[in-house]
Amino acid sequence: MRSNLLLPILGLAVIAGLAMLISGTAPAGEIPLTVHYKVLAPIGHGNLTIFPVVATTSHDTQEFLTLDEGLRSGDVIVSESGNVAPLVRPRHGYRAPRYNPGDGAEVNRLVLVNNSKRPLILLAGEIVTGGKQDRVIGKDRLVPAESDPIDLSVFCVEPGRWTATKANFGSYPAAMAQPAVRARAMADKNQEMVWSEVRKAQGSMAAQLSPPMAAAVGGTSSYARVMQNDEVKQKVDAVAEPMQHDYQSVIKQLRDRNAVGVVVAVNGEIIWADIFANTSLLEKYWPKLVRSYAAEAIVDRAKGHETDVKAAQRFLDNLESRREIVESEPGLYRHTEITGDGFKAFELTSLLPKTGFDLHLAKMAE
Repeated sequence: MRSNLLLPILGLAVIAGLAMLISGTAPAGEIPLTVHYKVLAPIGHGNLTIFPVVATTSHDTQEFLTLDEGLRSGDVIVSESGNVAPLVRPRHGYRAPRYNPGDGAEVNRLVLVNNSKRPLILLAGEIVTGGKQDRVIGKDRLVPAESDPIDLSVFCVEPGRWTATKANFGSYPAAMAQPAVRARAMADKNQEMVWSEVRKAQGSMAAQLSPPMAAAVGGTSSYARVMQNDEVKQKVDAVAEPMQHDYQSVIKQLRDRNAVGVVVAVNGEIIWADIFANTSLLEKYWPKLVRSYAAEAIVDRAKGHETDVKAAQRFLDNLESRREIVESEPGLYRHTEITGDGFKAFELTSLLPKTGFDLHLAKMAE
């Protein structure tokens, strides 16, 4: 009798599983329990290899704003801690933040105001330039629409300056800190380790440049200025541009299959993965991400071995944790740090109405 009852149950389970695999986009307000990722054949240039990742399900992210979009429009303002006076919220809108020249600045704190009507996504590794030092965002998070000023946990990526160049910050265009720097901020959460990784990157870059350019790079402590150096840009572009072109072509071809991210290998060693909620969100971040991967490949030129799709799939699939740390702002987002054997992963989950899905997953090899 038990076996007869099990047959229809198993049949329903198989049908449900097939429906999940066939499904491309979750209906509005309806969140699937599982998203399956598949790693595809790699794209390579020099010692950098990128494996495209497609998903069985994508999610609507039109309501979300990126940091670059917010800074360009002026709807998002970032200032030194102590420079933004408390906002008074008039009945019919917000009053713009006022610059306060008083010195309340701190190395690891910035203040952000989101005046837009859309929630703002912040990704660890995004660089903001200006103020008394350039900073890198330390953790993925969401900022609510029309927010009060909030404190941002950041890390300095310019240890040699503590003089204001302007009151507010801008976004360093088309770039993000390379994975090694992101890792020190996200996993170690240690300013000295971030500075150490920045200096290591600067030293490696300088060693590959002509004497005048090497002197210029050696004379600045700004990670952003190093990456904007003409010869450094040429070296990064030589790797990033063909990769960007090839992968954008792949994204277009795979749009119907929900291309959502990448697994990254340098010198044949898998080091990183970035996965997003849908193709559109991936495309917004892709120009910044590919340059960060290219910068990592230029800095790390040790001889390695070839890797393959199976290894990349194993890396992506393994999320078995030994420890999890969860931080949450109810009704807004949940941030989960997962520590496993040989990796750390970071999930940013939206908790806004009709969401409940991961906006971004970053995973690093350790």
